[in-house]
Amino acid sequence: MFQKTKNGSIDQLGRTNRIIEETIIKGDIESITDLRLDGVLYGNLKVKGRVVVGPKAQVYGNIECDNADIEGFVEGKMLVNDLLHITESATIKGDLFVGRLSVTPGAVVEAKCDMSNAVGTLGKKDEKDESKKKVSKGE
Repeated sequence: MFQKTKNGSIDQLGRTNRIIEETIIKGDIESITDLRLDGVLYGNLKVKGRVVVGPKAQVYGNIECDNADIEGFVEGKMLVNDLLHITESATIKGDLFVGRLSVTPGAVVEAKCDMSNAVGTLGKKDEKDESKKKVSKGE
C-alpha cells in the first residue's frame, strides 16, 4: 500500500484520499496524505497536507491542515498553516487561523480571521485566546 523510502519514511507523493458525494461520515478523520471531500462530514478533519472541500461538500467541525481549497460549505474553526483558498462557490462560518488567505469574489465568509501565527493546533489557539482575554480583563 505505502512505499518506504531509503531513509525509512513513507512516500506519500501523489496519494490523495477521496470521500465521494453522497457519503456521510460522523466522526473525526486524520490523514497523513492529501484529502478531497465531496460528501458530508460531521466531525473534525486533521490532515498533514492539502484539504479540498468540493463544491457540494459540507463540513460541520474543525479543519486542521497545511493548505486548503474550499469550494463548498464549512462551519467550524480552520487552522491552515500555509494557504487557505476560498472559491466563489464557498460558504465559511467560523474562525480562521491561516498563514495566507485568498478569497475569490462571490465567496461567503462569516468568520473572524487571524493571520498572525497559524502554526500550531486549534486547542493551543483557544488557550492563547483565553489567556489574552484574562490579561486584558485584569485577571
